[in-house]
Amino acid sequence: MPLLQLQRVDFGVGGPLLLERVDLSIEAGERVCIVGRNGAGKSTLMRLVAGELKPDDGEVRLQSGAVVARMAQEVPQDATGTVFDVVAAGLGELGALLARYHHALEAGDMAAMGEAQARIEALHGWDLDRRVAQVIEQLELPAQARFEALSGGMKRRVLLARALVRKPDILLLDEPTNHLDIESIAWLEGFLKSFAGSLLFITHDRGFLRALATRIVEIDRGRVTSWPGDYDNYLRRREERLHAEAQEQARFDRLLAQEEAWIRQGIKARRTRNEGRVRALKAMRAERARRREASGNVRMEVAQGGASGRKVIEMRGVSHGYGARRLLEDTSTTILRGDRIGIIGPNGSGKSTLLRILLGELQPERGEVVHGTGLQVAYFDQHRSQLDESLSALENVAEGREYVEINGARKHAIGYLQDFLFTPERARAPITRLSGGERNRLLLARLFAQPSNLLVMDEPTNDLDIETLELLEELLLEYPGTLLLVSHDRDFLDNVVTSTLVLEGEGRLGEYVGGYSDWLRQRRPPPARAQAPPAPAPVKPAPPTAPAAPPARRKLGYREARELEQLPARIEQLEAEIARRTDAMHDPGFYQQDGAAITAANLELARLQEELDAAYKRWEELESR
Repeated sequence: MPLLQLQRVDFGVGGPLLLERVDLSIEAGERVCIVGRNGAGKSTLMRLVAGELKPDDGEVRLQSGAVVARMAQEVPQDATGTVFDVVAAGLGELGALLARYHHALEAGDMAAMGEAQARIEALHGWDLDRRVAQVIEQLELPAQARFEALSGGMKRRVLLARALVRKPDILLLDEPTNHLDIESIAWLEGFLKSFAGSLLFITHDRGFLRALATRIVEIDRGRVTSWPGDYDNYLRRREERLHAEAQEQARFDRLLAQEEAWIRQGIKARRTRNEGRVRALKAMRAERARRREASGNVRMEVAQGGASGRKVIEMRGVSHGYGARRLLEDTSTTILRGDRIGIIGPNGSGKSTLLRILLGELQPERGEVVHGTGLQVAYFDQHRSQLDESLSALENVAEGREYVEINGARKHAIGYLQDFLFTPERARAPITRLSGGERNRLLLARLFAQPSNLLVMDEPTNDLDIETLELLEELLLEYPGTLLLVSHDRDFLDNVVTSTLVLEGEGRLGEYVGGYSDWLRQRRPPPARAQAPPAPAPVKPAPPTAPAAPPARRKLGYREARELEQLPARIEQLEAEIARRTDAMHDPGFYQQDGAAITAANLELARLQEELDAAYKRWEELESR
């Protein structure tokens, strides 16, 4: 029996129904991804499943006793306190009691502690206290750290813990990779692969989608269709469906045109007119009026500037940091005309700082940056600070002009914005009413209207739907100038860039040929760092002595040398087994098994991944010695 069923569900917010006659079921152990254009209703469908919205018509049925938990797309502004507090809040009133007890315990307030303890015992809540602690440990979270002081990636991990503490049968995730760095995305993938419940998620990250989804649910013009199998299978079958739909619509339109011509014939034809045929024509007109056309694709073109000099940017011996934290240390690189360079690194590693140094917006502590001749820079800012909130979309792009000029061709500003899927009404509306995806499209429209030969893009993929992402990829591949791209979207990097600059920590900037996957193959484990001895407790000064020599590195014993020799083969064996099991899970027949078998397979895959991680860690440890 399905965990959850939507039966003939309708939902609208004015105008055509956003969701129309939706039938959908979710089985135990499934990982279902919802796809569709920006504004198609993906988040609305998820909120209906979560019970946050009620359908206009139809029914949402949840299996008795099943628990649904949702991780919000944005970090809540009112989430404060320790990590324990925020995670426990997922349990409602009892969670608040547990948090109060722990605060009283820490403060030594025996009266408050006794009061909270009595209420917890009355509600049989100590099992839930252990569950909170287990989830925090499982997700490697600092229980007593202040939530407000965490990085964006860690905050999202805490919110995931808050959803998981309810032990959901169905976990809902809306764009969980937004604002995460590549390492955090990889961690989340691994964690969700081992999650025993069902997963319903929305993402624009195709690598994440391919790694997790066992079924695709598409929303298109209000209708929801389900596609078993992986994402690539969905793409093939969707193209076949759209082709068949176009052919059927063309046949219908030809027949309607013939009938319209017949009804307009002269007196003689009217006298012999068949009333049944007239009624059929009226029905055809009504059917044509109800048809919802597929929304068009974005049509993008970059205004090209003149050719820059062959050497675009040269960075010589640059060092920069903030106090003891070094972002760049004696770093040099040369960027040539036509290069398409990806810049990657963890959140906070200095990617945006590196961009500002390369563009001359920030003076480094040491070293110099030399620009080539004839540079025309267009800059996509991930924070969208170039957009004026007080203006409409049209005013942000046209800046008072009626026309924009793209590569010698004049376009009316409204027509240009329609290429980016803005209706005239939407183009004239204040941008405060635009969604995140619309704002990103608007920033692209503004950016591409500026003639450039150096395109700098800082996280351009956030909130864009997959179709727009793929069109942006094609445009960047054809761009004749130079591209600097900061992104955490692994597929986007692989498909666009020809080389990567990697902020590797401690001031190192690595240069690699190819995209993200090529970097993974080429990178080496970082050199082992000697552990600094702990600082001594303050005591009375002692007479000066000669500094002790650093301890010599211990050589590998026979067993350790033998272990090091065997580890590469074991790693290769584990990777092959993980790949085989992952491929098997992508087979639609895999999810026709009973729930226990699916859960067991997921747990075994997680165990193998843990063993592989441990093997890599051990190999690096032995190699460093």
